[in-house]
Amino acid sequence: MMKEFLKKIELFDTTLRDGTQGEGVTLSVDDKLRIAEKLDDFGINILEGGWPGSNPRDQEFFQRCHELKLKQAKICSFGSTARWPNKIESDPNLNALLQAETSVITIFGKSWQLHSEKGLGLEEDENAELIEKSVAFLVKEGKRVIFDAEHFYDGYKTSSSFALKMLEAAEKGGADTLVLCDTNGGSLPEFIQEATRAVVQKFESRIGVHVHNDGGLATANTLAAVMAGATHVQGTINGVGERCGNANLGTIIPNLILKMNQQMQSKIDLKKLTPLTHFVYELMNLHPDDQAPYVGKSAFAHKGGIHVSAVMKDSRMYEHIDPKKVGSYQRVLVSDLSGQSNIRFKADELNVELNGDKQLTKDLVNQIKSLEHEGYQFESAEASFELILQKRKGAYKPFFEVLESRVNVHYDKQGNSSADAMLKVKVDGEIEHTAADGNGPVNALNNAIKKALVRFFPELEQVKLTDYKVRVLNEQDGTSAKVRVLIESSDGNESWSTIGVSENIIEASWEALGDSFNYRLFKIQNSKKELSLIDV
Repeated sequence: MMKEFLKKIELFDTTLRDGTQGEGVTLSVDDKLRIAEKLDDFGINILEGGWPGSNPRDQEFFQRCHELKLKQAKICSFGSTARWPNKIESDPNLNALLQAETSVITIFGKSWQLHSEKGLGLEEDENAELIEKSVAFLVKEGKRVIFDAEHFYDGYKTSSSFALKMLEAAEKGGADTLVLCDTNGGSLPEFIQEATRAVVQKFESRIGVHVHNDGGLATANTLAAVMAGATHVQGTINGVGERCGNANLGTIIPNLILKMNQQMQSKIDLKKLTPLTHFVYELMNLHPDDQAPYVGKSAFAHKGGIHVSAVMKDSRMYEHIDPKKVGSYQRVLVSDLSGQSNIRFKADELNVELNGDKQLTKDLVNQIKSLEHEGYQFESAEASFELILQKRKGAYKPFFEVLESRVNVHYDKQGNSSADAMLKVKVDGEIEHTAADGNGPVNALNNAIKKALVRFFPELEQVKLTDYKVRVLNEQDGTSAKVRVLIESSDGNESWSTIGVSENIIEASWEALGDSFNYRLFKIQNSKKELSLIDV
């Protein structure tokens, strides 16, 4: 029965520990608790929460993690073996692990002769004794101990007998899982598979794998280890981690389930994968990797007209899986590479009825290509694109007209700056004069137009500018170069993106802002029409 259980993959997530060692990654204790709940809900078996003996934040996490109502995941604490073989029971690190009161503990030990001799100053037998006694001390306290053989693959390459002896010591001490680590992340899949297979054949314990991505092969190396018999997989969500990162569970898990037909120890709901990865990005304040396999924004995006025409007939032609399986969706991009298929697909996606008008579709393709030649890019500005569609159909015209605008920026000798904008806006024949301050010219312009429009359209009170990006398009032209401004706006429930292009950054910003408010008003108008039809 135990042998059959060991055949199922145990998923071990170290986002909350190893992941936080990545550059630019910072998590509060509350952040870590929220991520832990999401990982548990997704189906991860073991959550490595941190190193309780290393910093106050991790200590607080282990004090508070008992508040969590986890469905099936176990919280795991992490630390090293004792420093000296004759000081096991008094070792502060081991005792901090016990004080964390987790049922599972991971400790790492040296399995590369170089580290043992040069780093710790221990002979082979002393290092083995240190590992065995450290594991046994924790096992005696009723803990499940997972042993991370640090630098195992490098150590195995240098001296397989030394590396294997350290695993034997851990197993003798009572560790039930032996994890082979590619700590430097430089091994190749063929070697990983060969070394892992040798360990699987030699030991009765569950064999795990923990690799880093310094050679860009963390996913391949993890899958190679599983092919060789490893059934305990460690990694982080989105591959965050020190240097080039850890193995990315967001890529590994769907490959294990969908491509390798591996059985997981607990039920995994793959439809939650994409939302989970984006949730972690958000809490870490990191920009998502749009090209991440399975979960990236571009993973199932199609731009070329020939590709789009094909996926509309049968998506298998250019998609290796159904995106819905991992909680994602198919996207068609509109660009200068677009054909009529792109326009038709995008119109359907936006619920814009083109009524089979081939000339309208052809005109839209030509217009989009012309605009993109000028510097516009509608891949990330779908709201502006929809306004173009609706205007061509005759279903939309701007809700307001700006008759006059002026933006001033002020500086004083102390280096302080301020900005104000003045506008004359016309709505349904009525003219509104307004002015507003801001912490910059674009902010002042945004405040002024919103102030003017709220009088006529109170619904715009909730609209906020949430992101603002500027890109210089032809840098060789210096200060006369065109700029592309991309704005993201939100009303608290929905978000939309608009675009503007000009040699004048204020004019480009104004164009994007105008589209943003017009788009929101157009959507409100349509919603009211739909409600009136329902009432009838």
